[in-house]
Amino acid sequence: MDSVTLYCTAALVAGGIYWFVCVLGPAERKGKRALDLSGGSISAENVKDNYNQYWSFFRKPKEIETAEKVPDFVDTFYNLVTDIYEWGWGQSFHFSPSIPGKSDKDATRIHEEMAVDLIKVKPGQKILDAGCGVGGPMRAIAAHSKAHVTGITINDYQVKRAKLHNKKRAWTIYATSFAVILQMPFDDNSFDGAYSIEATCHAPKLEEVYAEIYRVMKPGSLYVSYEWVTTDKYRDDDEEHREVIQGIERGDALPGMRKYSDIAATARKVGFEVVQEKDLAKPPAKPWWNRLKMGRVAYWRNHVVVVVLSAVGIAPKGTVDVHEMLFKTADYLSRGGETGIFSPMHMILCRKPEKTSSE
Repeated sequence: MDSVTLYCTAALVAGGIYWFVCVLGPAERKGKRALDLSGGSISAENVKDNYNQYWSFFRKPKEIETAEKVPDFVDTFYNLVTDIYEWGWGQSFHFSPSIPGKSDKDATRIHEEMAVDLIKVKPGQKILDAGCGVGGPMRAIAAHSKAHVTGITINDYQVKRAKLHNKKRAWTIYATSFAVILQMPFDDNSFDGAYSIEATCHAPKLEEVYAEIYRVMKPGSLYVSYEWVTTDKYRDDDEEHREVIQGIERGDALPGMRKYSDIAATARKVGFEVVQEKDLAKPPAKPWWNRLKMGRVAYWRNHVVVVVLSAVGIAPKGTVDVHEMLFKTADYLSRGGETGIFSPMHMILCRKPEKTSSE
C-alpha cells in the first residue's frame, strides 16, 4: 500500500469516527455531545464508585424506604444519567404517546404543551415547573404559553445544564433537593399555576410534595401532573409483573411505584379539588414505548461510542455500566407498556379552592 493510499485510508477512518461520534451521537445538535459525557457533579474518578453506591441502595431496601435517604439516592442517579439522557434522548426527560406523521421531538413538544393548556394560564402569568430537569419542557411551555416559568429540580448539575440552555432566556431555575422541595423558597400563593411531568415519582411521600405545591399556588389556580403508576392490569401475585415493576424502580431511581388509585386520593388529602383524571397512555393514544423499541439500533451505536470513549479515558469509568443499566431499564419500560401494567402518564388535574380550609 503506497503512502497516498494509506493517507486516504487513514483520513476516511478518522472522518468516519468523527461522523459516528460527533454527528450521529448527539440527540440534539445544540445539546450534549458524546465527547462531553460526564458524571454530573460527581468527579470523573468517582463515577464508578457512585454507580456501585447507587446499586447498594437496592441491596438495602429499608434504606430506600427511609425518607431521608431518598434525596441522596435520587441525586446520585441524576448525576450518573443526566448527560446520557441528554445525549441519547434529548432535553425532555419524559415519554409521550406516538403521533402518526409526527417526529418524536414534535410528539414530545405537543405532550408538554397539553400540560400548560390544561392549567389555563395566560401570557405573563407565573407558573411553577416542579421537577424541571435540564429544562426541556419548561422551554417548550414558556414558548407556547408566553408565561413566566420557574423551574425547581433536585440536582445541582441539572440546574447548571438548564441555566446553560436558558442563558439567553428570562426563565429561572432553582437548585434544590426533595428535602428543600418540601420547603420551597417561595411565598404562599405565589404561582398562577403549576405542573409536574413525570417528576414526583421520585418523592418518598407524594402527599408531602403535593402539599408544598398546593401551598405556593394561588387560590383558584390549577395544577397538572403526569404520574408514573401501576395500572388496574397490574397483579402483585404475578411474578412477571413484579419483575417488570421492580426493574423500572431500580433503573429509574424510584423509592416505590405508586398505584393509579393512590393519586387522586393523595391530591384530595392535601386539599386539592380533582378536576380531571385520565391515563394518557390508554387507547386511542398510540404506544409511548415505540420510541424505546425503535431506538435499539441507536443504543448499540451509542454503546460502541461509550465503550470507546471510556477505554481511551475521555468518558469516566463507570459510564459503560450506567449506559448498560439504562438499556436494561428500557426493556422493562417497554414490557410495562406492552402489557399495560405500567403508565408513565397518569394525568391528574387539580384545583386549589378559592377559599381554603385554613381561611
